[in-house]
Amino acid sequence: MIKASKLGISARMISKNALSVVEKLNRHGYEAYIVGGCLRDLLLDKKPKDFDVATNARPDQVQAIFQRQCRLVGRRFRLAHIMFGRDIIEVATFRAGHDNSLNENSAKRNDEGMLLRDNVYGTLEQDAQRRDFTVNALYYSPKENIVYDYFNGIEDLKAGKLRLIGDPSLRYHEDPVRMLRSVRFMAKLDMFLDKPSEEPIRRLAHLLQSIPPARLFDESLKLLQTGQGIKTYKLLREYNLFEPLFPALTPYFTERGDSFAERMILTALTSTDERIADKLRINPAFLFAAFFWYPLREKVEILKNEGGLNNYDAYGLAGNDILELFCRALAVPRRHTAVIRDIWMLQLQLMKRSGKAPERTMAHPKFRAAFDLLAMRAEIEGGESVELLSWWHAYQLSNPMQRSDLVSEQDKLHPRPKKRRYRNRNNKNRAKSPS
Repeated sequence: MIKASKLGISARMISKNALSVVEKLNRHGYEAYIVGGCLRDLLLDKKPKDFDVATNARPDQVQAIFQRQCRLVGRRFRLAHIMFGRDIIEVATFRAGHDNSLNENSAKRNDEGMLLRDNVYGTLEQDAQRRDFTVNALYYSPKENIVYDYFNGIEDLKAGKLRLIGDPSLRYHEDPVRMLRSVRFMAKLDMFLDKPSEEPIRRLAHLLQSIPPARLFDESLKLLQTGQGIKTYKLLREYNLFEPLFPALTPYFTERGDSFAERMILTALTSTDERIADKLRINPAFLFAAFFWYPLREKVEILKNEGGLNNYDAYGLAGNDILELFCRALAVPRRHTAVIRDIWMLQLQLMKRSGKAPERTMAHPKFRAAFDLLAMRAEIEGGESVELLSWWHAYQLSNPMQRSDLVSEQDKLHPRPKKRRYRNRNNKNRAKSPS
């Protein structure tokens, strides 16, 4: 137990809504603490993304206290969400080891040791043992103004060290996503993983294949869209964790890391990191459209050469195949796959610069995303893509008369083939016959 004031932590730094949840649980006779990542971030002088609460009250008891303000979520790991408008305070009941389990309704593992159900409740000390990293096993009591640190997490924070609680191999088997969390925290917090926690990852990376694709999709966004995408990507490649998330991209990796696909991944992640730093909006659909652009192009060429398909049909079929492979690993919601298709098909439309085509293309809701992908292609490919990018850049900045001149210039350079007219022989014969 450490006085919070010695660590520079006070109730003023905690979300008022989180404090009100703790106070209300205390008033009803339950233990309750501010817990986990928010304390870690405060100790690192970072702004916490959210504030979580841990308590010895069961989920149904929490719901009885907060009533309509509370929503119970999750089957594998039962939680209570306390709603304050858009702000949600997550409340977890203290967990215990599975040795304390009475039946499969509260605890269950698969053959590889992965936790399928984890609702065995215990004490504060037992809950600390169930946390993943020592730096996340911190508990703050606003009432006592004390921080509980059972595994020297504060010392590890000072040393910049990430350390799993318990046997690392066993903990990764319990939940393989902990390997992804290790990488995310290393990138986000600029910390290193201690040797015992690091050693099993490469040989256990395949365990991620047993994680539901919907959960892996959510994890992929946390990894790649939080501002440290480049650093995270390099760590994922280093620990063989990128392949289970994106198996369809594996054939495009080279020893030197300089294939078009690999260069596109780095370019897209650099752009995403910069947009996050500038507090601009980001869309996962764009990131994934960029990731899979060159696999799509390869598939298109195969369909055109072997199947004799035209460009438009080849893009449609290739898009179906690539997205199917992608969604097997990560369950991408349809709202994102629809945008990915639009961005890909617009690459075809950007090539049409005559008549009314440019006007229609620019009016498309996803034009800007398609233009940004073209800019990345130009950076990687050079050649015709650079000329196409330059034309569209000029077209966007031009007034209507200048746009008309740009289109007319294209019409001269690439005139449309004249339509052949066929006379109706019957009409011709009718005209010659006497009335």
